[in-house]
Amino acid sequence: MSYGKRGLKGEKAVGISVAAEITGVEVYTLRYWEKEFIDFLQPIRTDGGQRRYRPQDIRIVFSIKRLLRDEMFSIAGARKHLEREFGQEAA
Repeated sequence: MSYGKRGLKGEKAVGISVAAEITGVEVYTLRYWEKEFIDFLQPIRTDGGQRRYRPQDIRIVFSIKRLLRDEMFSIAGARKHLEREFGQEAA
């Protein structure tokens, strides 16, 4: 079964349901986090509009999950931490 387009390094991007299984984060939460962490979490979209999570997107999801659920950061605090950790990609 093919999950979509390939990432930058030839690794396959996966659909949102597979990303949810990999990360242990619910699909609706991933969609919400895309809006809240738009500068960091930007899965690619197919021509039909379906989300495809690349390996770097999965790593960001794990980071967000750790900050919010394990370290008890607020969303605003997690954003600030990610800016320091990954740098802000969008101005």
